[in-house]
Amino acid sequence: MPASLLHSAYKPTLPPEMYPFFPVILLLCLSLLFLKALHSFLWLPHQIDRHFRRQGITGPPRRFLAGGNAGDIRRLFMTAQSPTIPQLSHDIAGRVAPHYSQWSTQYGRSFLYWFGSQPRLAIGDPAAVRAAMTDTSGAIDKGRPIPALRELFGEGLVLLTGEKWARHRRIVGHAFSTERVKSWIPVIAMSVANMLDIWEMEGGKNSEFEIDVHKYCHLFSADVISRIAFGSNYEEGKRIFELQEEQLPLVSLALRSVHIPGFSYLPTAKNRKRWRLNKEIGDSLQRLISINGEKSENLKNLLGLMISANKNEGKDKIGMNEIIDECKTFYFAGKETTANVLTWAILVLAIHQDWLIKAREEVISICGRERHPKIEDLNRFRIVSMILKETMRLYPPAALFNRVTKKNVKIGGIDIPASTFLYAPVISIHHDAEHWGPDANEFNPLRFSSFDKGEKHAAFFPFGVGPRICVGQNLALVELKVALSMILQRFEFEVSPGYVHSPRMLMTVEPQYGVQILLRKV
Repeated sequence: MPASLLHSAYKPTLPPEMYPFFPVILLLCLSLLFLKALHSFLWLPHQIDRHFRRQGITGPPRRFLAGGNAGDIRRLFMTAQSPTIPQLSHDIAGRVAPHYSQWSTQYGRSFLYWFGSQPRLAIGDPAAVRAAMTDTSGAIDKGRPIPALRELFGEGLVLLTGEKWARHRRIVGHAFSTERVKSWIPVIAMSVANMLDIWEMEGGKNSEFEIDVHKYCHLFSADVISRIAFGSNYEEGKRIFELQEEQLPLVSLALRSVHIPGFSYLPTAKNRKRWRLNKEIGDSLQRLISINGEKSENLKNLLGLMISANKNEGKDKIGMNEIIDECKTFYFAGKETTANVLTWAILVLAIHQDWLIKAREEVISICGRERHPKIEDLNRFRIVSMILKETMRLYPPAALFNRVTKKNVKIGGIDIPASTFLYAPVISIHHDAEHWGPDANEFNPLRFSSFDKGEKHAAFFPFGVGPRICVGQNLALVELKVALSMILQRFEFEVSPGYVHSPRMLMTVEPQYGVQILLRKV
């Protein structure tokens, strides 16, 4: 380029007479940025802290240079998960949510803590949790998800808000209606029977043998969600499940760390792994949709209903990327929660043999030893239902809820400013002696004996509460009843001497080292 053109193309942005003032202008800009940072990271948090203290709400000291209390939380989790729980105790809240367990003892059920400059209010009162979760005024909603969480669930139902959430909820709700779930019972029973046949083959001619039921419960629930939601089977979606398992530790770590805007775009080792997993999951889902799309549309399952909505021109139209994101959500959520609850239910019955005997007697009296349960049988399983509820109380599928205030709001007598993150410790509420009595950490299904006809316990919400309650809860409960009853028909079981009791929290409450059970054919 000629020098004359170069000169004309790059004229100075400041006139020459302003050059002497450039350092002053730069200093002013830096000062403004510094003042803005002071306001955001010191003054505003100080004012919020004073606002809550005036209401009697305190909490652990905010560590300005250590990301608020994020480092404290990570250390508490590492400490809590190091030892195992002795004597198969169900007192697990301190291990699953150690920060809430420790700080609520010091500061009360509601306290303030910090992630960077973001205030987080823990609310341990069930009435306050219900008020937050059932709000329809627009004052409380889901917060903006971090990138790692968005990659696990996509822009699916779990993370969506507003009109887009309502549109997806309408479509997905049709796929999990009560009548549709009833029609899936034979498919669920077939998956259970396949799992139990594998157990028998594992045992061979041995009268007693050991298996890790956690592994098999995951295979079972993965097969069910594959068949009834996507018209495939576990083998077709196997790689997707494996990839999501790889994502879990990355997501869990990210949720306990302060999110720095833009950091997720840096090519760090963890970010490169996240990108690779996300791309491979997306590619696998696209292949699965192309293979099973037409069949699913005819079956009117979840995938079929979403594909039909993709062809609509009305308000319920969804795009192909939205379908892929909902598939991410239901591949993970449809497998994880049911598998873990079934695992814990088998464990608690293996520990509490008196209840195992009662449950088997009920199942055999209703279904016999060989007939698969039908919908009318499930409705008669009173003892089995109480056992599952007590299992979900002690080991809830959703151990916590998160929300963010969009406006100033009052909950449980506390004035909460906008942009406050709300943390609801479900696991701790489910183990709180004030709500459940002095035996709150013991397995006692009889506590639900008066709640078997549709009544609700005020401090019990394993699937959430309010408009965002889990859309798949009916399916999960049917799966659990069918699976547990069929297991009881064919096997006796007890805890293996090699089992190490170590519940932990990733996205759900899961056993850190599996659940080893000794089985005997009935």
